[in-house]
Amino acid sequence: MALKDKALSVREKAYAPYSNFKVGAALTAENGETFVGCNVENVAYPEGTCAEAGAIAAMIAAGQTRLTEVYVVADAPKPVSPCGGCRQKLIEFGEGDVVVTMATVDGVEQRMTLSDLMPGAFTEAHLENT
Repeated sequence: MALKDKALSVREKAYAPYSNFKVGAALTAENGETFVGCNVENVAYPEGTCAEAGAIAAMIAAGQTRLTEVYVVADAPKPVSPCGGCRQKLIEFGEGDVVVTMATVDGVEQRMTLSDLMPGAFTEAHLENT
């Protein structure tokens, strides 16, 4: 199953009772395995956790630490980019040339690299003097 199909499928499982804004994400790890995540809201934190963070957590739980491709989908008029926190998480586990495909459920897609999504990203290189 393609990343697109996995992201669309897991999106349906999102728990979004407050916003009804469901997001699905699928990523490929360096070893070729795919991992999925969906957003989860709760009453204390109605913004919830992000789909990308869920997919990354699943990847880490499986013992993988590098991602090579990401697909994110939501029901919006135009593709929705990962939030700032998820962008930082994505750059932590992927190289700048990793392609992130952002899509709508209607099939509109936009592709950007992590470097394009996160110019000037804070990385481990900033910690060299510590």
